[in-house]
Amino acid sequence: MKAQQKKNLKQFGITLLALIAVNVIGSYFFKRFDLTQDKRYTLSETSLEIIKSIDSPLYIDVFLDGQFPGEFKRLQAETKQLLEEYKAYNSNIIFQFVNPLEKEEEREATMKMLYQRGLTPISITVDDRGKQSQEVVFPWAIATYNDKSTKIQLLKNMMGASTEEKVVSSVQHLEYAFADAFNKISKSKEKKIAIIKGNGELHELQIADFLKTIRESYYIGPFTLDSVAKNPVKTAAALKKYDLAIIAKPSEKFNEEEKQVLDQFIVNGGKTLWLVDAVQAEMDSLYNDSGSILAFPRDLNLNDMFFKYGFRINPALVKDEQAAPIKLASGERGSATQYEQYFWKYSPFIYPQSQNPIVKNIEGVRFEFANPIDTLKNGIKKTILMESSQYSKSIGTPVEVSLNMVTEETGPKDYVGGGRIPVSVLLEGKFQSMYDNRVLPFKDSTYKTTGKAGKMIVISDGDIIKNQLDQAFQPMELGYDKWTNNLYGNKEFLLNCVNYLLDDTGLINIRSKDVDLPLLDKQKVYDNYTITQILTVGLPIVVLALFGLLFTFLRKRKYSR
Repeated sequence: MKAQQKKNLKQFGITLLALIAVNVIGSYFFKRFDLTQDKRYTLSETSLEIIKSIDSPLYIDVFLDGQFPGEFKRLQAETKQLLEEYKAYNSNIIFQFVNPLEKEEEREATMKMLYQRGLTPISITVDDRGKQSQEVVFPWAIATYNDKSTKIQLLKNMMGASTEEKVVSSVQHLEYAFADAFNKISKSKEKKIAIIKGNGELHELQIADFLKTIRESYYIGPFTLDSVAKNPVKTAAALKKYDLAIIAKPSEKFNEEEKQVLDQFIVNGGKTLWLVDAVQAEMDSLYNDSGSILAFPRDLNLNDMFFKYGFRINPALVKDEQAAPIKLASGERGSATQYEQYFWKYSPFIYPQSQNPIVKNIEGVRFEFANPIDTLKNGIKKTILMESSQYSKSIGTPVEVSLNMVTEETGPKDYVGGGRIPVSVLLEGKFQSMYDNRVLPFKDSTYKTTGKAGKMIVISDGDIIKNQLDQAFQPMELGYDKWTNNLYGNKEFLLNCVNYLLDDTGLINIRSKDVDLPLLDKQKVYDNYTITQILTVGLPIVVLALFGLLFTFLRKRKYSR
């Protein structure tokens, strides 16, 4: 017995020394192991770079605490796991899960406060011991760092998708959502965005929600091209100080001097976001007594400029079977008036097919009177970001557009030879000046024919950036349609465009991450309910019982000798 005790003590001592040695060595090295097949818990280099700069407490309040159905439990668990991963790399990241509606007496005031901050709730069904009830949930988080804070959307609102599908897409979006939020509140603004004015662009109130959102990360300012008439050289030099120019639905012609200013901005590496309507057609104008308008080409004097850069916006309308709905009155006027939703085929509803990080994993985007884009061969790389469905076609203008078209019956044969019409294109490379081998509208000693590599994104619809106004004429969230109560992915798409054009941290590439979360086939479970119960409940008990019997038998056999 003494020999056995000595042997046991020796083994214990060796084990203890080994554990101490491993802990000492481990204190000098940091390594986390991700055993998932899709590496969903492995943070990207961009995320790690962002959190390295956080040198004081960053607080995160996650409003995902309480009784949830299984789908939300998964979102809750994935969010917690991701935040724990962030915290493992930087202890300054402090998070907590809270239920904002826990106190019943403060419920209404809290909901009103959260809604005013832009945190829109959703209604879910909770099953508690066979009793179903409706609960309001705010799938959001708020991150606070020093004196800055920002909201983080945790559940993506995908039209037509089930809750499970929304959760899968949201989990893929989580790392980007948190990394983007951390970047906003921890980094100082550097890049500058010019909102081009002077050619009948959209009023600031019509793009207010977009401007308010990008203001969190970038300096923005209006830049009027009217000053070109007085001092074009000075205007061109001033625009070159900006990193991005946004041209939102111009309605008046650009003169040659204004075009040269924009041209030299682009040639010198300036980024541009073009939102251009080549056809004069407004949805508001349709709601008249006749219910019809004449859509006709809009001449902005930009065709030669676009042709030189490698694309063309055709003065035609895209008609698509995969369309967003509008709400129209039906029946008699007065108290008997009813409103019904109809698909408006001049409003394509597009889920992007491209794997480009700008559009990957985003929600469907609503267009309104979009125009076809042709790409031309030159030295510029072109990537189609958005295109209409296979059941779409181009309608030439001028043409009469009437609300009565919502009742027309069409089929696949009506779209033979059409479909997949580009409405948004990314162009990258060294752009050549449109005034090469031409007389310059004004003399400029800094004029260049080619210069730095640049990027531009072209969208053949100016209304894509336009937010609606509420009854008090206050801007509503971009992408929200107050008539149908639908929320589209317009805002996410445009923010991705800006991030891609200006992002020097690689933040946008986090969107390329794929997470594999297999969905439960509920119908298959119902069809094999008994077998499922045996496998999930009975089999573990049987295995545990067999293990207990085997363990007891081996112990008796060992100590009975």
